[in-house]
Formats: sequence, C-alpha cells, structure tokens
Amino acid sequence: MDRSMTTTAFTLDGYRITKSLGMVRGITVRSRSVVGTVGASIQTLFGGNITLLTELCEKTREEAFELMVAHAQQVGANALVGVRYDATEVMQGVTEVLCYGTAVTVERA
Repeated sequence: MDRSMTTTAFTLDGYRITKSLGMVRGITVRSRSVVGTVGASIQTLFGGNITLLTELCEKTREEAFELMVAHAQQVGANALVGVRYDATEVMQGVTEVLCYGTAVTVERA
C-alpha cells in the first residue's frame, strides 16, 4: 500500500471510498534497555532533546504503523483513513504503542 494512501482525515482527497473494511491495528510493546535508560538519564542532565528516547519512540511508532498497514492489506484495503496512535505504559519502563485506523477501498473520484 502506498503510504500516501493513509491519512488522519476521514476522507482522502481525490478519491471516493467504495467500501469500509473495518478497523485495523498494529500493536507493539517495547521496553528501554539498561544502556538506553542510563544514556537517556545522562542526556537529561544537559536538557534539550533526549535523542535516545526520541529514536526509540520513532522506531516503535514506525513498527506499529507498518503492522497496521500489513493488517489493512490482509483485509483487502488499498487505503487507510482516520489513522491514530495511542500509547499506554503497561508496566514501569514498558510501553505499548497502538496504531489504528479504518481500512477502506477507494477509487479515483
């Protein structure tokens, strides 16, 4: 699926939704490593962007997104609308990231 066919909106400009295939999701659970935690702690002493955690968050969101896209393709979608992210700390230092949206088929308007 072309990534330009995913949107947080509920419509896709230039396309008409022909079928809604229901909600799809990608979910991943990650923890920080001891090295990452220590490195991030040191970075907090200097302030600013904590790059170790930023990179972890970015990788985690990307993984959840890719899992959602795969789920959408499995149900026959060629687009995703209403894409959202959610995160929950399931235990100290362990976070679940959920990416979800509505799988649809679209055709050019």
